[in-house]
Amino acid sequence: MTPFSLKDKILLLFATFVLWALVFVLQKPVFLLLYAGGLAQAFPVMWHGLPLDLSIAGYFSTVPASLLLLSSVPIRSFHTTKSEHRFAIVIRLWILTAAIVTALSFVANLALYDYWRFPLDSTPIFFLTSSPKDALASILWWQGLLAIVSAVGLVFLYILIFRLLIRLFEPQVWHAIHPVGMLLMLLVVGTLILPIRGGFTVATMNTGQVYYSENQTLNHAAVNPLFSFIENLTLQKDFSKQYRYMDDDDAHSIVQPMLYTKSDSNQTRALIEERPDIYLVILEGFSDTLMRTPNVTPNLIRLRDQGVWFSKFYANSFRTDRGLVSILLGYPSPATVSLMKLPKKTASVPSMATALQRAGWQLKYYYGGDADFTNMRSFLVNQGFHNIVEDVSFPVSDRLGKWGVPDHLLFRRVEKDLKQNQNTDPRLCVIQTSSSHEPFDVPYHHLASKSLNAFAYADSCVGGFVNYLKATGRWSRSLVILVPDHLGAWPENIDNFKPWRFHIPMIWTGGAVRGPMVVQTYGSQQDIAATLLGQVDIPHSDMRFSKDIFNVSSPHFAFFMMNDGFGLIDEDNAVIYDHKRKQAVLDQGSRQGRNIVRGKAYTQYLFDDFAAR
Repeated sequence: MTPFSLKDKILLLFATFVLWALVFVLQKPVFLLLYAGGLAQAFPVMWHGLPLDLSIAGYFSTVPASLLLLSSVPIRSFHTTKSEHRFAIVIRLWILTAAIVTALSFVANLALYDYWRFPLDSTPIFFLTSSPKDALASILWWQGLLAIVSAVGLVFLYILIFRLLIRLFEPQVWHAIHPVGMLLMLLVVGTLILPIRGGFTVATMNTGQVYYSENQTLNHAAVNPLFSFIENLTLQKDFSKQYRYMDDDDAHSIVQPMLYTKSDSNQTRALIEERPDIYLVILEGFSDTLMRTPNVTPNLIRLRDQGVWFSKFYANSFRTDRGLVSILLGYPSPATVSLMKLPKKTASVPSMATALQRAGWQLKYYYGGDADFTNMRSFLVNQGFHNIVEDVSFPVSDRLGKWGVPDHLLFRRVEKDLKQNQNTDPRLCVIQTSSSHEPFDVPYHHLASKSLNAFAYADSCVGGFVNYLKATGRWSRSLVILVPDHLGAWPENIDNFKPWRFHIPMIWTGGAVRGPMVVQTYGSQQDIAATLLGQVDIPHSDMRFSKDIFNVSSPHFAFFMMNDGFGLIDEDNAVIYDHKRKQAVLDQGSRQGRNIVRGKAYTQYLFDDFAAR
């Protein structure tokens, strides 16, 4: 029991904590160089992000602290050469684990931010476990190689630094100390709770505490990616405790007038065919801005002018797995959780496809990629889609892209099946495109911009399919609904807190459509189900979040969620609220502030509804 053992233990614990904090702090300048254009804001970003860095450093220091405390116990069996060697092995294994986790979170955050524009969360784990091939499809080979090399290099660097630190204090650091010294050591270890919790206040540490700027990129730079990942992972189960803005009774009373309204006999009739064949074409990544970009979407523009154009239509969310929930279930999918991975809950939500199937429509789903990606298969089967065409339904030679089968071959398969199926029952064919997703590799070379060229390719495929329907006589009984899967992917690097990012095209065309029409009523993807069912006279009162856009008695608004906030837009007020900053970043219109309270209540009600399922 040397008099220096206690001092060595405390110094090692302190040095470990400080070094981990320094590792996290120094990640921020790298992020700023990549995404903020320089280091001008480095100090405020590092300063405001320090609480989260100290919190994770505190968590990482608990294992060394426990080992140091355990080795302090003056029990002879703890202090043989073999026992002290075991302490050294355990702490080295912990350093290896912490180094791997830290490096992966840092590199993943840097790699994914360019695509998602929010800090790392648990979404990559869900994608990787459901379909690794599709999860990595957006990444070019050299990007993947660079990420792997960077992560491995960082792991070795972290191990080297911390092993050198440990060697400075071994072997005396594993020696026993006096019982009084043990009490002091216990007190020192106990202080780790302060950085972990963020002090003595009731509120525990959370990512929102480091948001300080009107510039969202700077806020995201301040966030510790590992903390963000862990926080999001822990929020995936307890939905009823998320987004608590007000008393539940107050929230519910505010929301009730915003929900389903009974059909009105005076509602607009957009269709002339009572039981049309419905082709729901879900377009990967399309935006309203694309249709105002020259030479990219000539077919969509032509179909818009000839059909029903919903000019104030918005996406509900930012990823395909979220958007499909809103489109098919009429449910405002929350951005912070993928409802698809919870099939028991989504199975309890009424479905547009199920309602059509009960009324006699045949169901079929077409997707050129892996139907198991993001748990899609169970989600579709629960709705009655037992006939699913996916990548493995095609010859290997057709699976040309990273996302599987190119769009033109997907539409060609639809055409082939229509030729062979002579059944006269109406059909619902959902056609989910994928070629206009990163990395935008398509068999089409008309535009210099790789991304715009991919969108132009998808547009040409839609035009070709419409021409097929017209040429074969199916057009007269067809309703073709064209809508993107989520917010637009063009232009690039858009702030998710801009309302026009969520503004997307929706077009109804086909011989079943009465004629050209511009619908200037606000709506979002969750409203497609009620609007379509209302046009074919199928009851949909059980879809309480979905509103019939043609029903003049219904409350009309567009609701959407980003990570981490909500938007609510109607004729009187456009609001975007940042949950992290606890403030509205947009509040415009004749009744400013009105939709802040309504949006908070609606978001809270949504999470209560899903928690109860």
